[in-house]
Amino acid sequence: MTTGDTQPTTPLPPWTYSETPPKRRRRVWPWILALVIVLGLAVAAWFAGELIARDIVTKTIREQVITQLSLPADQDIDVVVEGTVLPQLIVGTLEDVTVSSDDVKLGALVGDVTVHAQDIAIRGEGTAGAASATVVLDPQQLRTLLSTIEDFPADSVDLAEPNVTMATELRLFGVELPVGVALTPTAVDGDIVLTPAALQVAGNEVTADALRDQFGGFADAVLRDWTICIAEYVPAGVELSDIKVTGDQVVADLAIDGAIVSDTSLQELGVCE
Repeated sequence: MTTGDTQPTTPLPPWTYSETPPKRRRRVWPWILALVIVLGLAVAAWFAGELIARDIVTKTIREQVITQLSLPADQDIDVVVEGTVLPQLIVGTLEDVTVSSDDVKLGALVGDVTVHAQDIAIRGEGTAGAASATVVLDPQQLRTLLSTIEDFPADSVDLAEPNVTMATELRLFGVELPVGVALTPTAVDGDIVLTPAALQVAGNEVTADALRDQFGGFADAVLRDWTICIAEYVPAGVELSDIKVTGDQVVADLAIDGAIVSDTSLQELGVCE
């Protein structure tokens, strides 16, 4: 019987230890961090450039408005450029611009003005697409404008939607009778025309025929249309298109020729014929 001590021993195969270090993973996060930083700087630069561009554009527009309309240097003018400015400058067109100011004085025409224009080319022979303006006058500003009309009783003017009202007098046999006239404003060939719509004599409503029968040719002084030319107060490229009384204000809409952006003749004041 063979015991464990006498059992043959089989030699172990030769064995050597070899340690292979694990592959090191490349650290990606520093590159991501660098990319984030670069993008952040690019965005910051974009916004900084956008703010600078917007500031330059709004200041330029304000200065041009003051120059073209001969407004005071300290006139408060609000300029709103819709959208992002930098791409619009690159393309060469401002898509949507609104310019507004209160108490704008254009000779005898004084009011709150808002101008809205779209697709304004800023290079070459520039033009604008749709462009319009609105002028809002309160009763006192309307009186100032109407005071330029000879024999018009501007001091008596007031507003009663949809009409402008005035008070005057007619003399009959040495007696002066108070006459009230309601006038409807309309835009005719760029002028404001006030047409009698209702009449009162001594507080009683009368017709135009009755007034003419009673006063004869003297009635023509109150039955006439009154025409107010505003062309001499606005650029030649701007024309009155509509006017109405809304509440306690007169609202005048004006059409603007898009070529006014580059055509200096349209930037000059118009002429009353």
